Amino acid sequence: MIRLRNTMDKKDLILAVICGLSVAWIANDFLNKYGWVFFVVLPALAVAGLLLCDIMGKRYLFIRQAGKFVLAGAFTGVIDIRVFQLLFLVIPIPLLLKAVSFIIATLVKYYSDKHWTFEKHENEGVNREIAYFFLVAVAGLAINVVSFYFFSMIRVGISLKLWTELSIILAALTSATWNFCGYKFIVFKK
Repeated sequence: MIRLRNTMDKKDLILAVICGLSVAWIANDFLNKYGWVFFVVLPALAVAGLLLCDIMGKRYLFIRQAGKFVLAGAFTGVIDIRVFQLLFLVIPIPLLLKAVSFIIATLVKYYSDKHWTFEKHENEGVNREIAYFFLVAVAGLAINVVSFYFFSMIRVGISLKLWTELSIILAALTSATWNFCGYKFIVFKK
């Protein structure tokens, strides 16, 4: 029997649990009565998913990176939401606050993708990296909006509400694919 060596370390495990807990924190807002289940299930799924990506990533590195990318994205999505909610309590100017929460979440995403997802620990050219990271993120935002528009204009035989929600998911997947490739091959290329 061939035994695969696990490359996940304690840090990966802890960060996966934190990502799962953070998403559970948001899920709990919507499902108050049974939201506590997510505090058990989502961290376990995050760890299991990362372990699976780690095993498959032994052959294809991008799979391990993609698993970490998804978890870091979920975590920074929570940061975006919570920063917006917190600031909105003080200054109820939604568009300004959304820009601020996006910038803060993107800075956290930069740090997590640099040091955890793509494991690039050099500090040379940090300003250039951050600039490229934001350019890729803004391009990803544009791709998200344009692809949502494109997908939502396609007429299929399901309700408009359901198709709109599916269009949001397809647009998010399209822009996430762009972001992953942009970060991997432009920002953090080795």
